[in-house]
Amino acid sequence: MSDHQSHRKVRVGVQLQPQHADWAELRRAVVEAEEHGVDVAFTWDHFYPLYGEPEGKHFECWTVLGAWAEATSRVEIGALVTCNSYRNPELLADMARTVDHISGGRLILGIGAGWFEKDYDEYGYEFGTAGYRLADLAQALPRIEKRLAKLNPAPTRKVPVLIGGGGEKKTLRMVAKHADIWHSFGDAEVVERKVGILDEWCASEGRDPAQIERSVGVSGDPTATGPRLRELGVRLFTVSLGGPHYDLGQLRDWLAWRDDVNAAAPSDG
Repeated sequence: MSDHQSHRKVRVGVQLQPQHADWAELRRAVVEAEEHGVDVAFTWDHFYPLYGEPEGKHFECWTVLGAWAEATSRVEIGALVTCNSYRNPELLADMARTVDHISGGRLILGIGAGWFEKDYDEYGYEFGTAGYRLADLAQALPRIEKRLAKLNPAPTRKVPVLIGGGGEKKTLRMVAKHADIWHSFGDAEVVERKVGILDEWCASEGRDPAQIERSVGVSGDPTATGPRLRELGVRLFTVSLGGPHYDLGQLRDWLAWRDDVNAAAPSDG
């Protein structure tokens, strides 16, 4: 299974959670992460903090991305992940195209079905069931693709779509049909199982698994978990950091590991 991704270099991302921080701190964090050499800077799409004080400071995802597009110059940016329920699919496509242009072609369109009930209740969205939200995502993805193809001006590139989640019957099938990047959480045992199922969906959808970059959320010592995940074909490793003071120490450890791995395996490029 790892053969699918052997041609890709290891990349490291950071998810800068837009919670408990002032804007200046969040902006400074993305600029510093870029200076340290991170490959992708993600935010998330919620309206309230997920950790710590539940009514704490919080900023909205896509306006953050628009500002990050101006504050940075090299790093790719995106949401890990946009909640499909919060915006009309055509509007989301237009927003993504706009941030793509502002950033000079650095946007990743990360999307998922949504799950945080408080967001839905407070902002007046229908929470429904997990099945309802997944079905909504399944019908939104082709609408997003269709709108991206119609917009004038067109996106600067084929905007990469990242789909987050590990649901084996629905989410991974959507990944096989629509995604350029698949993001998951879990240890190597979980990832190995999901990778196998994703490969099966790719086969049934007529998709080459090598077209889908594998991404996993990570923490701790990269030498402890990174090598096995890399064997499974994971190539994007993302560290999550919360405010108000974004400590980039752990991120720097993963960046150093990335550089060592890529230097030792030039054939991956």
